[in-house]
Parts: sequence; C-alpha cells; structure tokens
Amino acid sequence: MSIDAPAARARALWQELAAAPDAAFGTPPRPGVFVSPDSSLAPPPWVGVVTIGDTALITAPTDRAAAVRTALDGLSTTRLTDPGTVTALLPVSDTLGPATLAYLTPDALRPPEPTGTPTECLPPGDAALRALSEEAGEEDAGESGLEEITSPVFVVRDGGTWVLAAAGYPHWPRDTAHLCVLTAPDARGRGLARQAASETTAHALAAGLLPQWRARPAASRRLASALGYRELGAQLSVRLV
Repeated sequence: MSIDAPAARARALWQELAAAPDAAFGTPPRPGVFVSPDSSLAPPPWVGVVTIGDTALITAPTDRAAAVRTALDGLSTTRLTDPGTVTALLPVSDTLGPATLAYLTPDALRPPEPTGTPTECLPPGDAALRALSEEAGEEDAGESGLEEITSPVFVVRDGGTWVLAAAGYPHWPRDTAHLCVLTAPDARGRGLARQAASETTAHALAAGLLPQWRARPAASRRLASALGYRELGAQLSVRLV
C-alpha cells in the first residue's frame, strides 16, 4: 500500500471529525476554514488546526471563523501548527499541542525483539489498568488516553499482578484505531511499551483498521517511528481571547 493511501484515509477521518457540512482540506497555501461549534478537532469552543501532508483543515466557533481565515490564510502547514506563529497572528489565551499525527501501512509494522516477558490481554477498565494510571500520574495517564480504550488491552506484567506497560485503542470513525500507550515510570526504556504497542497495532491491522498515533512527547514519537509509523501531519488547538 502506498503512503498516499493512509494520508487519504486520515483526511477523510478528520473531515468527518470537523462536523461541518462540506468540510475539506484546503489547497496549499490556503487552509480549509469552516464554522463548526461541534468540531472534534479541538476542545469546544477552541480553534482546531489539523494538517495532513501539505494540506490543512481548520474549524472555528461561529463568530470567529472569518478572523481566523484572514489571519492564517497563506501560511505553510508547518507554521499553521506552530504555537508561536499562531499566537502572533491571533488573540490567543491558551494552546494545546502541537501533536504529530502518524500512520502505519500494513506492510510497515516492525515488531520488536522479544523482551522475554509475555504479552497478555485485559479487558478495558480492568482494575490493573487503573492501578497503572495511578502510578503513572494524572498528566501521563491523561496524555495516554488509556481510559478511552475499547479494544482488548495488551499488557506486559512484572511477573505478578502489576502491569508495567499497556496499549490498546478506541475505534474512531472511518475505521481508525487511535493508539493509546502507557508505561509505568520505573519500567521505561526496557522496550515494554513497544512490545504492547506492536501487539495492539497488529490487532488493529488484522481488523482492517488504520492505526493512528498522536504524540507530543519526543519519546512517544520515537516509539512510533521504531514500530514503522510515519508522521504525516500535526494537530494544534488554540483558545481565542
């Protein structure tokens, strides 16, 4: 499968999440800007910017779309997801991101070398997963999205009851598997997250889903790249004054 195939599927996904009639990625260097109070590109009522390749899609609350379009028209996708650039052009009180958006083709998955510890499956919401979230802390657990998982959760234990790493995905629209990964602080750097994420990615591919990896931390981006994910875009959310 060519890399254009996941890019096209990714655009279709985010166009649906934009929740605006006729929402579409714009033609460079003009992003598509749409009024959508129900958009999932950003927390309501923020402005959401998503880029895939050299195209961009932006949603804004009803009364701010015109100003956003005027301020951001003509920018490259790199600058559209740069907080410094956007805050210099719009009255912004807060930003979220940017986060990279990476996708994986079925022939690109690179499973890790065995760690010697088997991978197990748990149902979403298992008590052992809640314990892992508590150990990781509110910020890391929230970043991971572990509580949103609807798939089987692939975990690596310490040989007992404690889960050291976990991965799974919620099933997003357009047959997309949004990867969620979390590792206990003391277990990082041992390849356990890669092991759990590899099993999760393989599960998604077997179901015909498009694996999506959204990441802000550099370590998460490196992990995705090691598995074969390719960064195709980015996401930025901004709250206007």
